[in-house]
Amino acid sequence: MIAVRIPISKPLVGGLEKHRVENVLDSGWLTQGEETFEFERLVASYCGANHAIAMNSATTALHVALLLLGTGDGDEVIVPSYSHIATANAVTYTGAKPVFVDIRRSTYNIDERRISAAIGERTRAIVVVHQVGLPVDLSAVGAIAKRHGVQVVEDAACALGSAYGGQRIGGHGNIAVLSFHPRKVITTGEGGMILTDDPKLAEMARSLASHGEALLDVHRHHAMRPTTEEFPRIGFNYRMTNIQGAIGVGQMSRLQEILDSRRALAHRYTRSLQEVPGVEVPIEPDGYEPNYQSYMVRITPETGTTRDQVMLGLRESGIATRPGITAIHRQLSYRAHADRSTLKETEQAVDEALILPLYPQLTEEEQDEVIETLTSLATGRP
Repeated sequence: MIAVRIPISKPLVGGLEKHRVENVLDSGWLTQGEETFEFERLVASYCGANHAIAMNSATTALHVALLLLGTGDGDEVIVPSYSHIATANAVTYTGAKPVFVDIRRSTYNIDERRISAAIGERTRAIVVVHQVGLPVDLSAVGAIAKRHGVQVVEDAACALGSAYGGQRIGGHGNIAVLSFHPRKVITTGEGGMILTDDPKLAEMARSLASHGEALLDVHRHHAMRPTTEEFPRIGFNYRMTNIQGAIGVGQMSRLQEILDSRRALAHRYTRSLQEVPGVEVPIEPDGYEPNYQSYMVRITPETGTTRDQVMLGLRESGIATRPGITAIHRQLSYRAHADRSTLKETEQAVDEALILPLYPQLTEEEQDEVIETLTSLATGRP
């Protein structure tokens, strides 16, 4: 087997994060604590949201976000099928049904022109996904949601640092959810976060993430008088640890460096690949600032080969890639939820999209190798 020399992604972590983690280990307070709260403050301030609630994954954060809106049995939630399966799973956890809507070919994001037709009497919310860090048209989606009296939840798992209309994602007034998985822009290993401007929703989210308790462990620990545990609601164990929070604080100090590097590398890919026949590069519309959480191209029939054959050729050269995004409606658990004939752009994207290596440590020499190998495979010329 040929070893992978150029991986698909690599988190940028180092001594700063190690130092903060060591301090937490020395403190003895390993669960949710002051480092986690500092991480929340940094992210909320950066995104322009009033409140941030850290959780152990973006999936659990999305589950709680939907519960905050009252989503439950018998409800329906609009989602794109072109997303990680967690988007639909979080809907299913609440007892609601995901209703799949197709994407725009050019952006891989939900096609807002198709949302209204999918809204029914039981629709509780619209979940939009800022796919690979390119923002959704939030103005258009917001107008549709207001007209139909439903809420918008932003699955911004990939979108920390992206901006729409001059405002960073997470700061547009909707409930938004971030991810800190190792393939995201910054990482805490696993981890997620809810962003909201509503103090009551923030308080409820924090309670639901900690077994439904009225007062967090750390607050009881510092209380001047004895306090008893009170659980006024049924909740979950969705808390982020203080170890993860410490990593997150360190990562936030690197965020701008990471974003600048990813954007520079992405633009370099685009300049080099935009004239290659059969390779479609991502677009960057006016008023949209993607973070390039991933760099995704499309391999079209014009190449005379398939996306999978291109992937195989790259892998044989020691270059890792990924086949774009999941079509949730193709998965066994969700096949009964969708009419594939209404998801034609999703179907095509699943078969043609290809994610290339992108991370701050990627050298220009390594990127040139990816570009040259991809070009050779797409054109059939050595």
